Amino acid sequence: MRFSKTLVVFALLLISVGCQTLAKRNNTGVVVARRAQIRSSTAVVAADLLQVNRGDVVDILDSTDVIDPSDNTRKERWLRVKARDTDFTEGWIEARNVMPDDVLEESKKLAKEDESVPPQATGQLRASSNLRLTPDRSGNENIMMRLDSGSSFDIIGWKRVPKPKASEAIESDVAPKAGSAQQGSARSGQQADESKEPEETNELWYKVRLTGETSPAPGGWIYGKQVELAVPADIIFYRTGREFVAWQRLDDESKAATDKDAGREAKPGSWLILEKSSSNQPHGLDEPDFDRIYVLGYDKRNQEHYTAYRSPNLRGYLPAKVEGERDSKSFTVRIQEEEGGEVKEVRYNLFKDARGVLKVNAPNVAPRERRRR
Repeated sequence: MRFSKTLVVFALLLISVGCQTLAKRNNTGVVVARRAQIRSSTAVVAADLLQVNRGDVVDILDSTDVIDPSDNTRKERWLRVKARDTDFTEGWIEARNVMPDDVLEESKKLAKEDESVPPQATGQLRASSNLRLTPDRSGNENIMMRLDSGSSFDIIGWKRVPKPKASEAIESDVAPKAGSAQQGSARSGQQADESKEPEETNELWYKVRLTGETSPAPGGWIYGKQVELAVPADIIFYRTGREFVAWQRLDDESKAATDKDAGREAKPGSWLILEKSSSNQPHGLDEPDFDRIYVLGYDKRNQEHYTAYRSPNLRGYLPAKVEGERDSKSFTVRIQEEEGGEVKEVRYNLFKDARGVLKVNAPNVAPRERRRR
């Protein structure tokens, strides 16, 4: 009798532990694919039960790994989910199509870090690429989702990091599986047919801000080689000798960029442009973000641009911030007067003379020797 009671107690404990484990597995997620199917099973011949679209929320009930029929050495993660349609459809969906809410929360935290920083530039993807939680492509654990080719975004900042040792296998960062941050997948991306630069030991990453139309995740990191800077059509003609790495409108006639053309502006106007010299030398981790400030004014009467200010060579760091209203404006950037010295925030005041020509009241900043090419 005592033995029977012990078995009953033990069984109840097992049930309790099992329920707790299942409760921990229960989660919610948001669909990141433009369109995806909830299916009756994970089999190739399974029936499609319901189409879900980007932004739809589903309840995650369970998960399993299934051998990929096209490659027996590889497994695909599938999730058993319950949709929030009128029938509460339950079925299976590929995990790469869903971002769990805990991963989404991490992205929101990342975006909140720089919510007060204005966009420094805009960019577009050259090819379908991964959005990651950290600037690291040595594995797939930090992948949030895959962004479509041509996706546009605001660039908030960037940094250079050491190249991963396994970069030969993931050179392009076009890994086909999205949502891998919650899966711990070790699958590498496909190799790109790009020319390699053995002398480069570091690589560039962009920290980006995205709209809800592009991604449920509001922020993340994108590998620099996948990004094409979308210089506005208004100023691209003036890019000679040096690259434009950041830009901000100085007047109040800007128009938000669209996914179709991130470089389009409603009207020509005045701009703060940060430039950087090109060089055939390897990039260092501590090199400046820009080495010259260029202010481009616009004469509305004659409908033409003019150079309002061009700084001497300097060591400048982001972010740049434009402040003020109408004709009472200024911008601040971070300048390092001596290599290895303190980086200080420096303010440049803008004003217009009696003829309405834009001028810059620049502080005294010691010029730096231009980097040799």
